[in-house]
Formats: sequence, C-alpha cells, structure tokens
Amino acid sequence: MPPRKDPDASASVPAFYGAELRYQREAAGLTLEQLAEGSYRGISFLSQIERGERRMPEDLARHVDEKLGTDGFFTRRCEDARKARSAGHPQYFADIPDMEKAAISIEDWAPAVIPGLLQTEAYVRELSRTAKPWEEPEEIEVKVRARIKRADIWVREGRPSYWAILREELVRRPLLPAGHMAEQLEHILEVVRSTRSVLQILPETTVAHPLMMGMAKVMAFPDAPPLVWTEGEFSGQAIDYPPLVTSYRKSYDLLRAAALPPEASLAIVEEAARGYRDEAQQQA
Repeated sequence: MPPRKDPDASASVPAFYGAELRYQREAAGLTLEQLAEGSYRGISFLSQIERGERRMPEDLARHVDEKLGTDGFFTRRCEDARKARSAGHPQYFADIPDMEKAAISIEDWAPAVIPGLLQTEAYVRELSRTAKPWEEPEEIEVKVRARIKRADIWVREGRPSYWAILREELVRRPLLPAGHMAEQLEHILEVVRSTRSVLQILPETTVAHPLMMGMAKVMAFPDAPPLVWTEGEFSGQAIDYPPLVTSYRKSYDLLRAAALPPEASLAIVEEAARGYRDEAQQQA
C-alpha cells in the first residue's frame, strides 16, 4: 500500500480547504468511507478533495458540515475554493490542473489542437482569439497565463510520465505564422526530450481509427482510481466509471498501435520545425 500523501495546505486555497477537511474528519474519528456514507459520492472522490485535487460540490459540502458538525464552514468556503481553482480556466476544467500535478501518468490524444501541456503562449493566445473572438484582450491574457502555468508540471519533482498522440495535420498545417509555428514545434521537441516523454504522430493517411470523435486525457494516480478527461468546445467531463475508463484505455492502446513509432514521429516534428524556421527567415 503506497504511503499516505498529506496535502500541503500552503500550496493553494483548494489545498488548504482539503487539509482542513482531513483534519476535521480525523478529529471526528471518521474514515473516508464513514464520511462519504449517505452522500452518494465515492470515497476516492472525497479523498481527492482532501488532497486538493477535486472541487467540493455544494451538496457534498452540506453533507460534510452536517456529519462533522462544522457549523457550515465547508459550505461557506466551497465557493472560495472553486473561484481560486478556476482562475483563468473554464469552471468545468477547474479540477484538471491539480489532477495533472497529482497524476503518476498522463496520456493525451489531441485530434484538433496541440495538448495544453505542450502549448506555447502564442499558440494559446491564437486558440483563445479564434474560439471566442468576442472576449476582451485582458480576459485572453488571463487564460494564456493560466494555461502556461500548467506547464510547471515539467519541472516538478516526481512529475508524471507523459505520452501524447497528435494528428499529423497539427504539425503540417500551421495555426500560427511560420516563426511562431517553428517555436511551437521546437518547444514540443524540447519538452519531450528533456522529460523523456513519448510523442507519436498519427499519419494523415490514417482515416479510420479509435477515438475519432474527440480528445481524451487518461490519468492514473498513486492512491486513487484512474480517470479520463474528455472535452468539447465549451464543456468537458471527467469519467471515472471503471467500465468506461477501461474502454477508453483499450481505445487509446489501439490508437497508439496505429500511430508512427516515437523516433519517426519526432523526426516529422523536427523536419516541420526546420521548414517553418527557414520560411520565417526568408520572410524576414
């Protein structure tokens, strides 16, 4: 059994909230199972809240206050924790950055855009402008900072192992001007090589393949069940129902088999980066 992972209450508002929840639960002499009883939530979900990795829903906060006799503390403060967690991110995405930090492995499939953990500022900015052209520049910059902040994961001690599969079109068809596109691809190469991660390219000629309908991020944890994150244009969903997670796992493995080997994939990215770099120099 892995050693207990105590939350660092100073790390963030959600971490403080989770640490206080664990303190109050243990002071009351309750196990996670006993506290979760009657809440319609699983003990793994409650454990992730204690570690600052998941948001406390209001109905669960009321249940916890009633069971622990904490005079409404967790109900009153769950909104504060939600706001702190979601700064710069859509509300539906608020739990994911902390989950990425807690994961022991992350596997990304990106059919439409380069995964957030690999994006440069210019790429994030262009995606934000394209997706919501009505937003003010200040709002876009908040999103850019929040997205780039997630990349701190690469310099963390005990960072997760990482595997990404990208469609070849994302490399071949530039979203950005040549110079910025070269920087984006060079950044991917640097991250993958410096962290000993794995990148695969799904060739343009592969028309039919698993997970054709959308992106998937598969995350495994040292002391919680694995889950899958799926996302659309304006919404997302964390899936932890074991049969569904297993289905996503099988589909990701089949997709991995359909993609090019890692060395050949990096060669494609490297070649494309050189091409964009040459084009940018010619335009200068």
